[in-house]
Amino acid sequence: MLWEGLVGALRGGEVGTVSKDEGRVEVSALQPRPHRFTVEEYYRMGEAGVFSPGQRVELVEGEVVEMPPIGSSHAAWVDNLTMLFARNVPAGVKVRVQNPLRLSDHSEPQPDLALLRPRERPYAEAHPSGPDTLLVVEVADTSLGYDREVKIPLYARRGVPEVWLFDIGNGALEIFREPSADGYRVHLRPALDQVAAPAALPDLKVDLASLFAGDAS
Repeated sequence: MLWEGLVGALRGGEVGTVSKDEGRVEVSALQPRPHRFTVEEYYRMGEAGVFSPGQRVELVEGEVVEMPPIGSSHAAWVDNLTMLFARNVPAGVKVRVQNPLRLSDHSEPQPDLALLRPRERPYAEAHPSGPDTLLVVEVADTSLGYDREVKIPLYARRGVPEVWLFDIGNGALEIFREPSADGYRVHLRPALDQVAAPAALPDLKVDLASLFAGDAS
């Protein structure tokens, strides 16, 4: 029975070949496989104390990603954007700050901000999904490459309609719209003397010059 179970497991996984010779079991061509964690496994890891207190992690396509500490400039930008949006969003739109989005069974990132549309099921019962968002905002300093190359394509694949990426190191805003499986079809870089607004909230106008000057809130 042990022999049959081993053969069945290996054949089912197609990870190698098994031969039996005079009572010896030889396994060849076994290939290592990365394990993609599910959201449930990720939560069990947290409950088991795998992560240190205060450690910033997020789950992206089955990988647990450790995030760098939040610097003072990054924190100030998130504070200013939070106040700006909270004061100006229409009634019913929720402003969520550095909290999870459940994008799939293997992805639960934590964007810096998300504007959420009203929905029948309370957000206290389940984290928002990609289509629940009106806008996702990432503030990037040390994380610029990761945000642009990993998280933004993930958001596109999972139906987040619009992403704003604030490149605070270079003083720039990038806007991504029209998600698809291959990424966002629209990529805008507005000048800092312009006013920007999310496509789903055209009356939520953001004066970029004031924002980058630090007095837009």
